[in-house]
Amino acid sequence: MAMIQLRSFVNNPYQENTYILYDESKECVIIDPGMYTGAEQNSVTRFINALELKPVLLLNTHCHIDHVLGNKFVFDTYGLKPQFHEGELALLTAVPSYAPAQGFNYEPSPLPEVFLPESGSITFGNSELELLFAPGHSPAHLCFYSKAGKFLIGGDVLFYGSIGRTDLPGGNYDQLITSIREKLFSLPDETTVYPGHGQETNIGFERQYNPFLNR
Repeated sequence: MAMIQLRSFVNNPYQENTYILYDESKECVIIDPGMYTGAEQNSVTRFINALELKPVLLLNTHCHIDHVLGNKFVFDTYGLKPQFHEGELALLTAVPSYAPAQGFNYEPSPLPEVFLPESGSITFGNSELELLFAPGHSPAHLCFYSKAGKFLIGGDVLFYGSIGRTDLPGGNYDQLITSIREKLFSLPDETTVYPGHGQETNIGFERQYNPFLNR
């Protein structure tokens, strides 16, 4: 049975979690590359080189600046263009207009050649990730679920004891709560959630204790 291994890196001033998923085939997926400094870029490439991994997919859960800062670097280094839901494209193309105000010297991300659908799956190596469409924090946010690995790459939807903010352009509080209840809470309790910021959690804990969902 193929087992996905996972490594996380905390990047940029927003303390964003970048994830690398890989299996015994040595193919790997880079999700939400937030690398900004040379040191952050080096730690990711060192890890990939040390394990002799082959990056085959660049995925964005959504396209806020902290999750796409490293898109251009990944493209320059590995030739990969990002894949995300088309509903996030306006967010990506807006980043250069606000990056300087937030103090970032932003190198614009390449645009996708392939957009991801709201449902279905993507594969790499011997592994599969299911797509879960979970808008609310952003207009067309996707999460990536490994049924075999019992984990979810959750982006900025659900956090340990909290939820994604909804005060940014394209955010919608009611939509976010609905996404969590209908999409994420339909997963098994033991599903580990690896969020876009902060520590991991699991579906069962959040179902029972998350204050935003127990009102």
